[in-house]
Amino acid sequence: MSVTSRGALSALAAFALLAGLSSGIASAQVVVARGAMPAPIVEVVPAAPGAGYAWVPGHHVWRGGGWFWVKGHYVRGVVPAMPAEIVEVIPLRPSPAHYWIKGHYAWDEGRWAWHRGVWVR
Repeated sequence: MSVTSRGALSALAAFALLAGLSSGIASAQVVVARGAMPAPIVEVVPAAPGAGYAWVPGHHVWRGGGWFWVKGHYVRGVVPAMPAEIVEVIPLRPSPAHYWIKGHYAWDEGRWAWHRGVWVR
């Protein structure tokens, strides 16, 4: 193979790579920030009411069409640290009127429960 042929093949491969990347970028979806979770609220942790109590930190949950702050509070027993956020693959937007509510953890019945992300109108 000549030097010219190799150069042409390299250029063709680079073009194909760029064309593939640009088509991926063109099809990437934009997630509307309207349903973005607010920043956490800083809370002062009061003294425990007694032995055997653990603090559940305050956190946002999606309820009734909006983000709601669940205040931190004590419960009897052990409270594990909130797990790392799950990285979700966001499905295609059903319509321009929909906005994405990201998945999040909430303290539910004595454990951290993951609430999957969802498109809402």
